[in-house]
Amino acid sequence: MAVEDALRRSVAEFIGAFTLIFAGAGAGMIFGRTDIVAVGLANGLAIAIMVSALGHISGGHFNPAITLGFLVTKRIEPILAGAYWIAQFSGAVAAALLLKWLFPGVVQTAGHLGAPSLSRLTSPGQGVVFEAIMTFFLVLVVFATAVDPRGTFKSIAGLAIGLTITMDVFVGGPLTGAAMNPARAFGPQLVADFWSNAWVWYVGPAVGGVIAALLYSWFYLRPLAPEPVGPAETGVEEPGPGGSTAA
Repeated sequence: MAVEDALRRSVAEFIGAFTLIFAGAGAGMIFGRTDIVAVGLANGLAIAIMVSALGHISGGHFNPAITLGFLVTKRIEPILAGAYWIAQFSGAVAAALLLKWLFPGVVQTAGHLGAPSLSRLTSPGQGVVFEAIMTFFLVLVVFATAVDPRGTFKSIAGLAIGLTITMDVFVGGPLTGAAMNPARAFGPQLVADFWSNAWVWYVGPAVGGVIAALLYSWFYLRPLAPEPVGPAETGVEEPGPGGSTAA
């Protein structure tokens, strides 16, 4: 892949990740866990808008866990995946730095720049499971809408992905912050120097994303052989010239 093309795609990933952290972490700073609806909508709308706006350029990952899912299913070149990860983490750090500048002196009182944290009722192990499950939902929807050519329609993929994030935040936000995204965690963690149970938001999303990507690829994106054929009234087309029929 040409360097120029990789740069063009990576800049889109930087912008998308920046938008997510600026809106999502910013809403977390302002509302904390007192208004989970506002936080959920901020995260979901940020991704819905950016996937719709930039998905045709980079695929609209904006999340290292999604890129990892594409990598393990061989849907992205390793070099480009590395460029995406650099762009995503850099965008997250840039957004966190901007939030720190816009809200001087409130890094600690405003929830560590919106960095995700565990509730008192949630252990680190439970946090990993929650993050894995929520990321599983997210990556499954990404593959079903934006990857599968038979799926619901790339034209509304941004809406479906954004709504999935909103749903996850409604459920998991009070428990783990519902990051579902290592970059979403890393930017605020680094700038606020807040690393409490930080591994939860790297292990959980990575595991959930890989399982979802492999599962969807294995069950729904593999060519099934032989393909069913039959007369038109069955709703299955006959094979064309040179095509094979089922025994």
